[in-house]
Amino acid sequence: MKPDLNDPAWAWAPFQPNAARPWDLRLAAHLYRRAAFGGTWPELQRALSEGPQATIDKLVHPTPETAAFNRLYDDYENAAAASAGYGSQAWWLRRMIESPQPLQEQVTLFWHNHFGISNVHVKGNASLCRHTQILRQHGLGSFEALLDAVLAQPAVWICLGARDSGKRSLSDSSVRIVMEHYTLGPGRCSDSDVREATRALTGWIVSQGELRFVPGEYDASPKRILDQEGDFDRKALVRILAKQPVTGNWLARQLVRWFVSDTAKPSEALLAPLAKQLTGEGGTAKAVELLLRSNLFFSTEAYRQKVRSPVELALGIIRPLEGRTGTMQLAADLARLGQDLYEPPTIHGWAGGLSWINPLTLLGRAKLAEALLAESGAYEGKLDPAAVVSQHGPAAKDGGRQFLVDLYLQGDLEPATESADTRSADPRRIAAHLASLPEFQLA
Repeated sequence: MKPDLNDPAWAWAPFQPNAARPWDLRLAAHLYRRAAFGGTWPELQRALSEGPQATIDKLVHPTPETAAFNRLYDDYENAAAASAGYGSQAWWLRRMIESPQPLQEQVTLFWHNHFGISNVHVKGNASLCRHTQILRQHGLGSFEALLDAVLAQPAVWICLGARDSGKRSLSDSSVRIVMEHYTLGPGRCSDSDVREATRALTGWIVSQGELRFVPGEYDASPKRILDQEGDFDRKALVRILAKQPVTGNWLARQLVRWFVSDTAKPSEALLAPLAKQLTGEGGTAKAVELLLRSNLFFSTEAYRQKVRSPVELALGIIRPLEGRTGTMQLAADLARLGQDLYEPPTIHGWAGGLSWINPLTLLGRAKLAEALLAESGAYEGKLDPAAVVSQHGPAAKDGGRQFLVDLYLQGDLEPATESADTRSADPRRIAAHLASLPEFQLA
């Protein structure tokens, strides 16, 4: 009997391999693509040996060296953010590649997409760098703490349209974004709720790039927001918004789209257990863990049902090859493919899904794969498929073709996609071709 994907009891039960859905290379790689931008061969083999739940344990729980790693990379990013260009974004990409807790970077990217703060409006790499660090610091904790930290950043207020404008540093339309996109979801608040919430945010102004509170500008009179009454200020508004059940539902829907499927349309009943974690004591970490362990995550409706963003595509090429490459060049190339890490196109982030794919971007993706895997050129040949084949693959005369197919596609290669490139004895040529195939565009 086919499982009912909208049955919460089945969907959120921990995945247990069976004859119909065995724990194999395909599912191990699926987990690493979604949670860690891609797995190396040793990681995938270890996952096969240890099983799904033990593998997820390692992905979701920080390693002892994570805190020191993040402090060091914060310093690198801060130094690079002092000047214009892609320096800070390049260090973020390197952090994604090298982090001992790549899931933290995946979640940071999720929140960056959710809040949609862009340097087009902020015009300051240092502010965007700080914003990203706040997302990383609070991204796996409680949503209330995250929202409070986000709304304490001048970059967010500037992007929402705040200027030195006295009592109403944010307009009603800007506060509606906070309520309908950041928290409650569309259509979940009235015009009166928005006006009252705007009053709760009075007193805060952006001055000389800093967010400052001017007590005399604060409207201290009673307010009524979402059927609650009181002298609500910014922190009270954050608490009200973060604890609404519909906020948990809205965030759960975004998480399912990010980690499960671009096209998923889960029911509210299905989302309820995930939403409860997001607005309760579990926080984002427990919500993501629930999702990754679930039958839903390992279902056929999730497998290769997400189009890789340019960042996910590039890291999906780089991480399995266990190498480093020039991330300054990479940041610029990804921007040309539509994903400048500091410039989401709208306050709603990147649209994702099929919006990433058109004839021009497909050509650009193939050219990026060729450049990353070329023996010379912009990336200086630092990624070396032959070395990985030699270290992990069986001795063969096919240039490591089958090993690279298993590493990049886990056997998901349609016979019709066979070509001179996949039959080549040159591992670079084979890897570049595999990374340009339609199957590889799907995470």
